[in-house]
Amino acid sequence: MIVFISGSVNAGSYEDGIVAYSRRDYQTASKLFRNGADRGDSKAQYQLSIMYDKGQGVTQDYKEALRLVELSAEKGNDSAQLSLGFIYDVGRGVTQSYEKAFAYYRRSADQNNHEAQFYVGFSYAHGKGVGRDYVKAHMWYNISAALGYKFAENARDEIELKYMTKTQIEKAQDMARQCIEKNYKNCD
Repeated sequence: MIVFISGSVNAGSYEDGIVAYSRRDYQTASKLFRNGADRGDSKAQYQLSIMYDKGQGVTQDYKEALRLVELSAEKGNDSAQLSLGFIYDVGRGVTQSYEKAFAYYRRSADQNNHEAQFYVGFSYAHGKGVGRDYVKAHMWYNISAALGYKFAENARDEIELKYMTKTQIEKAQDMARQCIEKNYKNCD
């Protein structure tokens, strides 16, 4: 139940929307997120984009989902940037572009999103949107693995075994340390 203490017509907060969403009260959650999204709250825009994508509490609408996730990403929301990376990676509702996918992964990774850091590494390892570079792939996988992302640890170990020399591994480890010290800025 939402209680209005003042006379304002405030539909509630982002946090209230999260509570409603976790209770699977999608109608309430969508209204609360819409209120925040209309005020420019990037977290609310991102959550509402998920609801439009899945048709939860709103009519499923991929175009609206894309519009909202783009708004959120442009405001710097790292989760939205990661999602846009996926969207461009597979071409869901947009023209597929590995270059754009990489750019969004990188923006998210620069904000210490460990999953995005994995995908930056993956992009380097497979030459998707960027030139293949196992040293940079290892660096990003290593950073992501240090934050507990198991997929990154496995991917890092695999490229070490298959493609890298000891010197390259040492260089990648040093680059990862420097990147972390620079707070993920200017790491390439």
